[in-house]
Amino acid sequence: MAFNLRNLSVLAYANGFTLWHYRAGEEQLTALDGETYFTEAGDLIAPGDIIMASGSHGARMGAVSRRGAHLVLNAM
Repeated sequence: MAFNLRNLSVLAYANGFTLWHYRAGEEQLTALDGETYFTEAGDLIAPGDIIMASGSHGARMGAVSRRGAHLVLNAM
């Protein structure tokens, strides 16, 4: 399954920092670690933001960093 922008929502925003939630559904959470998974939302998500993801396979939280043109979710 690919990234779906409709499954991404803002939980909190302050001082240039955003806390996001991503509903992964049936997606394996390890797929979110790929360098291209969140690229479509690159104009919304910034390095230093936190993404909390939940789905049928559990939940995880990660900090966003940029690797070239790609966003990377670094598991916490």
